[in-house]
Order: sequence, then C-alpha cells, then structure tokens
Amino acid sequence: MQALTTERLLIRELSIVDAAFIFRLMNAPNWIRFIGDRNVKTVAEASNYISSKMIKSYRINGFGLYLVTLKITREPMGICGLVKRDGLNHPDLGFAFLPQYEGKGYASEAAAAVLNYAGNTLHLKQVEGITTKNNSASVSVLEKAGMKYVKNIKLPGDESDFMLFRRAL
Repeated sequence: MQALTTERLLIRELSIVDAAFIFRLMNAPNWIRFIGDRNVKTVAEASNYISSKMIKSYRINGFGLYLVTLKITREPMGICGLVKRDGLNHPDLGFAFLPQYEGKGYASEAAAAVLNYAGNTLHLKQVEGITTKNNSASVSVLEKAGMKYVKNIKLPGDESDFMLFRRAL
C-alpha cells in the first residue's frame, strides 16, 4: 500500500520498527478495556505480533491495520485499517489510538481515508465494524464513517456481545 495522507495524518503499513509503539498501544488502558489483552508484554513480543498478524494480513488479505502518524512530525498516534475476522462477512474497520490522541477527530479522519482506500483501490463493496455497546467513542467513529447499526452479534470464541455496523462502499 502506498501511504495515505489526509489533512493532518499519514497512514502507512506497519513494520517491525514500529514495535515499541505497538507495545505501548496494546497496553494502553482503553485497548485492554475495549479490545482485550493480547499478552504482548515486551517490545520483542510486539515485534512478533506485527510480523505474525499485521504483516501476514497484508500478504494474505491485501489489507490490514495501518500505522497512523501526525503528518508534520511523523509521531505515531494509533492504528486504523481493515481486519478479516472470523464471524464477519466483510472486512472489519478497526482503530485504536493512544489516550492523548483520543477525542480529537483523528480516528474519524483515519477511518474516512481507510474507507476511501477500501472502496477506490481495493474495490471492496462493503465493510463492517464491531464494538461493544459501552464503547461510545467507537460507536461515534463508526457512525461518522457512515456505518449503520445492523444488530448485536457474538463472534466465534468470544462471549462478548458486539454491535455490528455495516456500510456499502
């Protein structure tokens, strides 16, 4: 993928050089609360996670989660992208940001760029998004991205109840 740019953001594929950032992100309070503990307890484990999950997704699916940085400083803030998830019929729009970047519109800006890429470059026809009902910030990002609530679902191997959103591209 060629890097995506928006007014404030640069969005690019992750690489193992981003391991220290991914370690911080995956251990942030809202990641643990809303996404879940992935048992990434060291930078080395974060590097392995990037290699075995994120980079693998680029190769197998043609898409994945991307690093979101401030365009001017290149400072990493979060991730946003598409995930092929068991139990969903279409790619899932996923995103997470470090606490200091939440509530500033970065997730919505990144989501709009990723959805534009999904439709215009990847030629996807639909995307989905899931979140828990108590994650009002994610519900807001999904709705701002033009996604509509469909129903509550459970995913294979997960007892949580998720709200399913969907959007045609």
